[in-house]
Amino acid sequence: MSATVESHTLTIRIERGWRAVYDFVSDPENFPQWASGLGAALRRSGDAWIAETAHGPLRVRFSAPNAFGVLDHYVLPQHGAEIYIPMRVIANGAGSEILFTLLRQPGMSDAKFAEDRAWVQRDLAALKQLLEARGTPN
Repeated sequence: MSATVESHTLTIRIERGWRAVYDFVSDPENFPQWASGLGAALRRSGDAWIAETAHGPLRVRFSAPNAFGVLDHYVLPQHGAEIYIPMRVIANGAGSEILFTLLRQPGMSDAKFAEDRAWVQRDLAALKQLLEARGTPN
């Protein structure tokens, strides 16, 4: 069993119903519209997706569609271990909250962990702006 690692959960409130948010975020083809870390495009490859990034291709697996708001995904860089990314959308009144837990990777410096947190927060802000611009709240 591996040791626990430092984590940081980032959240953002989105003025759209949780189901609308889930339906958008659970579709891997929508990730390039807001998740800059996965590059400009994703293409399907068997049971996974391939993201072309500035650091080379990443293999990405997404959680199966579900009724619980689970949006977990797993990223496998060209070189290195698979990275687990826990993510959820939950109802918050007529709106929703996205919860994204960033797990500190082995050997990651404090500066890199802070940089990754800032990057995720920017991506979540882009998701919020994109979804709230789509009109109706649900």
